[in-house]
Amino acid sequence: MRLKDLAEHLGLSQTTVSRALNGYPEVNEATRRRVAETAQRLGYRPNASALRLATGRSGAIGMVLRGSYEFGPHTSEFLGGVGERLADEEIDILLTTVETYEDEVAAYKRGAASQKVDAFILHSPTLRDERAELLLDLKVPFVLHGRTNIGKPVAWLDIDNTGAVERATSHLLDLGHRRIALLNGIKGRTFAEHREIGYLAALSARGVPFDPALMGNSVFTDEVAFRMAQAMLELRPHPTAFLAGSMMTALGIFRAIRQAGFVLGKDISMIAHDDVFPYLNADNMYPTMSTTRSSMRQAGMRVAELILHILGGKPVEDVHELWPVELVLRESSGPAPTAQ
Repeated sequence: MRLKDLAEHLGLSQTTVSRALNGYPEVNEATRRRVAETAQRLGYRPNASALRLATGRSGAIGMVLRGSYEFGPHTSEFLGGVGERLADEEIDILLTTVETYEDEVAAYKRGAASQKVDAFILHSPTLRDERAELLLDLKVPFVLHGRTNIGKPVAWLDIDNTGAVERATSHLLDLGHRRIALLNGIKGRTFAEHREIGYLAALSARGVPFDPALMGNSVFTDEVAFRMAQAMLELRPHPTAFLAGSMMTALGIFRAIRQAGFVLGKDISMIAHDDVFPYLNADNMYPTMSTTRSSMRQAGMRVAELILHILGGKPVEDVHELWPVELVLRESSGPAPTAQ
């Protein structure tokens, strides 16, 4: 089916149908929905090459990963969601890896100068992200997976990291735990700073003093978490509960707990942040893992959707989404032991 055939079927002009399919803001929502539903029902697929010629777009979205450590399961799940949504629009992902900040800046400048991408996804932003400022200067559209504060409107999607960790910490406090360790993400990343705020807020609300020895910041890997948890369990008094920044972190903590001769859920409790990995299911672990649950794949799909909205003309100041995080209690979090 050609665009002309679809337009005739709908009784609309080819221009209106084309603009509706490409998300232009001057087409009202009812018409856009009607065109999209009819196109799907009749099997209409726009010619990608013709579309790129007509719109001047490259048909690719860029993403730059900082360091090989970002090629973990979290990123693969996120990219899976992005790719799944963009595939519907015949849009590719252009992935670049860098090791230094200078290389990263150069990658964004290349992307802007070559016009190989229509927009970027900024992953794991910092509190004041210089990449966002650079892309604004370069006039390249982007969406943040996370938040930053640069004093200018930017498009973003984030989860409520502060609320999630505050609720998890409060639950452990309700169970009688007072020595609660937080294995957090890299210092300076917005999500890690927001989680720290939630952790400290929960402790402060109960009058529990904060011990810096019970906080660690690192990349989310099994090995790093194992060594950090191992050191914390050697403290006297040792922590009776852990907050794990990811499921990969939780695996390392679990290993340290077992090596120290403790039983998870009885001697030591744990709540992990769960990115809903298909190959690491909290319900199938033994004991089952209490989690603050949020899907990285769903976030990737939605970020891709938001990029399409921006490319269609939606103002960036209207693209702000904060997702709640669910606390799911299972067997790994139990009452604090009466004595250490």
